[in-house]
Amino acid sequence: MKKVAIFGQAYKNTDRQYFELLIENLQKFQIEIYIEKEFTSILKSLGVENIDYPTFTKHEDLDNSIDVLFTLGGDGTILNAATIVKDLNIPILGINTGRLGFLATIQKKEIENTIQSLMAKEFTIQERAVLQIKSNSGNLDFDGINFGLNEITIARKNSTSMIGVEAYLNDEYLTTYWSDGLVVATPTGSTGYSLSCHGPIVMPESNNFVLTPIAPHNLSARPLVIPDNTIIKLKVIGREKEFFLSLDSRVSTVPFETELTLVKASFHINIIQMNQQTFINTLRDKLFWGEDKRNYT
Repeated sequence: MKKVAIFGQAYKNTDRQYFELLIENLQKFQIEIYIEKEFTSILKSLGVENIDYPTFTKHEDLDNSIDVLFTLGGDGTILNAATIVKDLNIPILGINTGRLGFLATIQKKEIENTIQSLMAKEFTIQERAVLQIKSNSGNLDFDGINFGLNEITIARKNSTSMIGVEAYLNDEYLTTYWSDGLVVATPTGSTGYSLSCHGPIVMPESNNFVLTPIAPHNLSARPLVIPDNTIIKLKVIGREKEFFLSLDSRVSTVPFETELTLVKASFHINIIQMNQQTFINTLRDKLFWGEDKRNYT
């Protein structure tokens, strides 16, 4: 590890010591450091000193010479970092200064040991599938971003009325979901919004996507796990004129009758997993799996 980038969105003064600890441990190994420009401004406004490192702002500012992109925040910070990394194959490692953290799994107190483990190559890289989207009208407004690492979601807008989401899999009609919307999740996103809507948890390395309706009025409508090579086509119908479309945390308004096509992207996002951490451990830690007295007798 010779060159790294650091990305963050929000920053509490109480987290200052952890940022400084990260910098201190990187400097021990004489690692070249780049910091996202807006995050640098946030740090300076909070009084952090000695951060005159080279900066980056967008995808084009980075290249494959970056060994690791560190994020400081929660899972949402990693999702936004993914829009900068895109297809560069730069591995992302999340330091969790947020709350739950399925992606940002490094706790603040583990920073020093984590840097040492990275230098010793005690980690693996997980390739996380990405959902890509296009429309028949080409009117999607996401500032050039057309993919989601977690999920792509259709939701009703400014109305209590249900919407209908016509779904086709490989051009075969599946059903029309009469609901508040539909979540199409990757394995990474199966522990996000889809889970809140009673969707299944899918192991990260699974070659699947999940269709999870939001508050469906069809009693028979249930989450569906499909192969990730499926071409998904969706069209929204209803009383209103527009609906919300979200790609992870990015939201846009789209006219009804727009036909959306979702496919697995040709690239993936690399997430670093330290050797002492596994997805199963994360399930137990974050969702309290196994918190049953019978498991300890």
